[in-house]
Amino acid sequence: NLKISDIDFERMVIHIRQSKYKKDRIVPLSAIMVIGLKKYLRAENPHVWLFNGKEADGRYSVKGLSWVMRESLKKTTISKNVNLHSLRHTYATHLLEQGLNIVTLQELLGHADITTTMIYLHTAQCQHITPHSPLDTLYGKAIQKQA
Repeated sequence: NLKISDIDFERMVIHIRQSKYKKDRIVPLSAIMVIGLKKYLRAENPHVWLFNGKEADGRYSVKGLSWVMRESLKKTTISKNVNLHSLRHTYATHLLEQGLNIVTLQELLGHADITTTMIYLHTAQCQHITPHSPLDTLYGKAIQKQA
């Protein structure tokens, strides 16, 4: 249900309206995605919806998107059972693995309860950081200022 107007190239964000849990959210837009989207917009010239489909109002149906995903998966070596919702889980898992804090992830996913977001901690393969005293890092900064 993405409209062209939902893509903000200036602010580098995508406004997702009324998705899961009927919530709106703002997600970051990748610089790599900007290149592909601008090329797509020039080539396809959509009018309202970002991706034109066969629905009466011109948008893609969930059934159509599922078909695109199934056909794309056939061209890969992925053997796991994957569906459109897997993209949401993958997005969350990768962000956690890259160091995004759980509270920010909760906000991006639109979860009301942090325990829902914490489920991703079981699947993410996060690096373990050696515990240290915050005093050590504060002391190091104080010494640097004195030098």
